Amino acid sequence: MERQSQPALPEISFVQELWRKATHLGALIIPGGYYIFGLEKTTTLAILVPITLLIILTDISRLRGWWFWHGLMAIPFGRMIRSHEQGGDWTGATYILLASCCTIALYSKSIAIAALAFIIVGDAAAAVIGRRFGKHKIGRKSIEGSLGCLAATLLVAAFTPVLSFPVAACGAVVATLAEFEPLGVDDNVTVPILSGLAMTFVQKMIASY
Repeated sequence: MERQSQPALPEISFVQELWRKATHLGALIIPGGYYIFGLEKTTTLAILVPITLLIILTDISRLRGWWFWHGLMAIPFGRMIRSHEQGGDWTGATYILLASCCTIALYSKSIAIAALAFIIVGDAAAAVIGRRFGKHKIGRKSIEGSLGCLAATLLVAAFTPVLSFPVAACGAVVATLAEFEPLGVDDNVTVPILSGLAMTFVQKMIASY
């Protein structure tokens, strides 16, 4: 029997996109708390890992149709779920928390803070500007959205504590490229990991001279 293609799931509206990105910006509490409260890497991970496991459980319950999602979480968050997430993918919250744990574990504090701020702020700028003003498309992304991402990440780079601007700016450029072309992996993962790697490399290169 020939397999029939599934109908495309509707994309969320622009207003729903704004709410989703406002929630996404709330994740700034992760790099912000890491810096403001002077937390050590181990302490931060001890806080983040249980929260990440809870969000993974929430995502599993959504994908499996368990009561935990339909009875508690679907009402406040269900309308912000993207079409590909409705189709069986993890949510951005799961990806950003997993990426946060990995980024904090892998990189120095200042680089981890910048890399996480890049994906949180840059992704929000790219999505909102791209949805509102994006006219020149390359695949699913727009040049306007990517320019918005670059502007936002460079602004983050200018204010990142204890990190030189050339190092942070390099990370901002890599973050923008990774957001534009996530290499088949969710950009909530590729942006902080790749930008953190680039900043670590450039910082070591500068220190060697």
